[in-house]
Amino acid sequence: MASQISSPAEERSESSGKRFAPRGKGRHRILQAGIPYLFLLPFMLVFLVFLILPLFYALGISLFETRLATGTAFAGLQNYAHALGDSNFWDGVRRMVIFGIFQVPIMLGLALVFALVLDGGTVWLRNLFRLGFYLPYAVPSVVAALIWGYLYGPSFGPFTQLAHTFSLPAPNFLSDSLMLPSIANIVTWEFTGYNMIIMYAALQSIPSELNDAAAVDGARGWQIALHVKIPMIRSAILLTIIFSIIGTLQLFNEPQIMQAIAPQVIGDHYTPNLYAYTLAFTNQQYNYSAAISFVLGAVVVVFSYTFMLLANRGELRR
Repeated sequence: MASQISSPAEERSESSGKRFAPRGKGRHRILQAGIPYLFLLPFMLVFLVFLILPLFYALGISLFETRLATGTAFAGLQNYAHALGDSNFWDGVRRMVIFGIFQVPIMLGLALVFALVLDGGTVWLRNLFRLGFYLPYAVPSVVAALIWGYLYGPSFGPFTQLAHTFSLPAPNFLSDSLMLPSIANIVTWEFTGYNMIIMYAALQSIPSELNDAAAVDGARGWQIALHVKIPMIRSAILLTIIFSIIGTLQLFNEPQIMQAIAPQVIGDHYTPNLYAYTLAFTNQQYNYSAAISFVLGAVVVVFSYTFMLLANRGELRR
């Protein structure tokens, strides 16, 4: 009986322990909840400094106009109105749309075929095959453009030398009619392996039971690929198409390098990004160049959203 009676000091210690225990647990929970944000903090700082702040700065200077006589003055939406009526800008957009219409299907078609071949497991040295097609993506686009610029050379390139060896007319890949296909070939060479890896990773996630069930029903390899595998990786294919649309409208490195080789063919407004670059760093029209960049961003959003809308409607109809 006496052992069950506690002293006042023990009661105070127990009550204080009960009082402070929830508070300690609350602090521990707060610390646990804050740990993920602590790991995200370096990325968020880099994202803020190198993307968000430059975007707001570019948006700010796009609302001003710098004149030699009057200096910098607020122009409102005047630069945007000028950009919307700029034939040079829209000529570059039109050229990139034509570029994407024939380049993107070829590139993604090749990537899909290579991914299906890899997933089929019928290729010897599959890892070497995969590395060989992915390796061009590891080459910087500037270096790739320089390599292909040398190959395209009308007077020193190997294609020209090979034509002379067989007494054939040398092809002029840098002519006005062949420049766009030549650039398309460079971009296809660079990014086919990248898109192949995305599709191949999606194919690897397909349950093997589906392929086995289709084989049991009598489906052959190409039938399994067409009716089972490709529908199952539809989301990955749509992702690569969206990335390709954005990359096409923002094409810059390849035409900028090729401009030094064929300046009479590639003008300052050959692509929208090249036009914005020329306005800023050649003509010193930073305000108008920023407006052009934002209009180009709006064009990219419109094309991407339109494609996603059409793709979703097609899925709903099924």
